[in-house]
Amino acid sequence: MKTILIVEDTELNIDLLTQILEEKYRLLVARDGAESILVTETSRPDLILMDISLPVMDGYEAACQIRKCFDSLPIIGISANAMKSDREKAIAAGCTDYLTKPIDEYILMKTIQEYLG
Repeated sequence: MKTILIVEDTELNIDLLTQILEEKYRLLVARDGAESILVTETSRPDLILMDISLPVMDGYEAACQIRKCFDSLPIIGISANAMKSDREKAIAAGCTDYLTKPIDEYILMKTIQEYLG
């Protein structure tokens, strides 16, 4: 079973993603960018769902740091910001892809399957 790290500081969003994903994937949770780096280093997830707006260290910086050690790990940035420049900034920081909130379950699953098979 593939492992997905959910990096999210809002309990409601964690619950939503868990409901969508828990039957198909093993899930890990980090509540800020700094914690996401530690969990990635110790647990080696197969994919990361990275909220961009996080406490302690934002998703841009966390993706950038993770990318330095895990160059092929899929990191999907997630944000309520839907501007093209937001997507470009996330990709430049190290995200592999970018989804906007509210999360569309079909698009989320399609995107994950694209990276995990």
